Amino acid sequence: MDIKNYMQQVGQQARAASRATARAGSSAKNAALTAIADAIEAQRPQLLEANRKDLEAGRERGLDAALLDRLELNDERIAGMAEGLRQIAALPDPVGEIADMTYRPSGIQVGKMRVPLGVIGIIYESRPNVTADAAALCLKSGNAAILRGGSEAEHSNQAIAACIHEGLEKAGLPRDAVQVVKTTDRAAVGELITMPEYVDVIVPRGGKGLIERISADARVPVIKHLHGVCHVYIDDQADRDKAIQVAFNAKTHRYGTCNTMETLLVADDIAVDVLPELGAMFKEKGVELRGCEVTRRILTDIAAATDEDWDAEYLAPILSIRTVRHMEDAIEHIHRHSSGHTESILTENIGRARRFLTEVDSSSVMVNASTRFADGFEYGLGAEIGISTDKIHVRGPVGLEGLTSQKYIVIGDGHIRL
Repeated sequence: MDIKNYMQQVGQQARAASRATARAGSSAKNAALTAIADAIEAQRPQLLEANRKDLEAGRERGLDAALLDRLELNDERIAGMAEGLRQIAALPDPVGEIADMTYRPSGIQVGKMRVPLGVIGIIYESRPNVTADAAALCLKSGNAAILRGGSEAEHSNQAIAACIHEGLEKAGLPRDAVQVVKTTDRAAVGELITMPEYVDVIVPRGGKGLIERISADARVPVIKHLHGVCHVYIDDQADRDKAIQVAFNAKTHRYGTCNTMETLLVADDIAVDVLPELGAMFKEKGVELRGCEVTRRILTDIAAATDEDWDAEYLAPILSIRTVRHMEDAIEHIHRHSSGHTESILTENIGRARRFLTEVDSSSVMVNASTRFADGFEYGLGAEIGISTDKIHVRGPVGLEGLTSQKYIVIGDGHIRL
């Protein structure tokens, strides 16, 4: 296969399809999403068989447990994909929304209309459910999508693509509105991120190395987050039982996700009270603990944390723990080591909670809640295309509104400028 020519063809088809999706009405887009959900449910056996092939190949390649977990499809995750599609269909359509219309002294009306971005290229690893989520969000927001999944999920992604194309055709929308790249050659990624004539924005989802490479080489704007080094801080005015349960959930609910807690910060006045019980719970769950010097005086059987640990996104059952003097030290640690993804404070002190919300500069900042809630589905977006730690255009979970832009519109009645 000539990769350059193939990707040029994909880009041309996406650009043409984007004009059709941009003018498609909500009813047509929603019909397509519902039909895709129906197809995913109807083709569950085919999806499971395709995924089985990917899992077998992954085990042979030596993929670790966290990656295999992200790769796996089961009945629950397939049902979740279908439910996510239907939830997106039920969401308000942002395209064409007009806001801030005002009369100017000249008599003209000026406002803003929400419009699609155009063609969105999405590069992702491991999770095949991203194929359905990304397709749904791009379609509902009036965009065309070029999806390039990881080689480890090749069979699963193509099986989901068949469901997507079936739904698009039933709704009378072009098949090319969503294209899943059919080659696993890495050269396809290089072409995709350097086609500004066909692609309007790139959204990478994957490891830090992938995102750094794309950010460095792309000639197309990138919506990105490099990694998820998420923190939970247990304040000395936290509710003890509440804090233990939230911190435990933030780490152990799932290990291989970007919103999983990687560092636990604990105020020293409460550390002796909460760390022994938390340590025992983590140990029973099989979580390896690494701590600072003060923490290791309380949990004497854990390893010492290194400087590298404070910047690590483990995506595994490993947790770093630092005991700090007070909230100011916790915030300073977060400023120094956070990736800007998600941080949470556990406290009953309203003033400290407000200060944490104000001073911590991450895309999601929480009070008395697990970092695992930093998710488009949990935020009511239906699904997400990624979580942006950028500060321009969109930040946090990227849903429908994040995949649109605004243009000024002007209404006059024969007005001329004098």
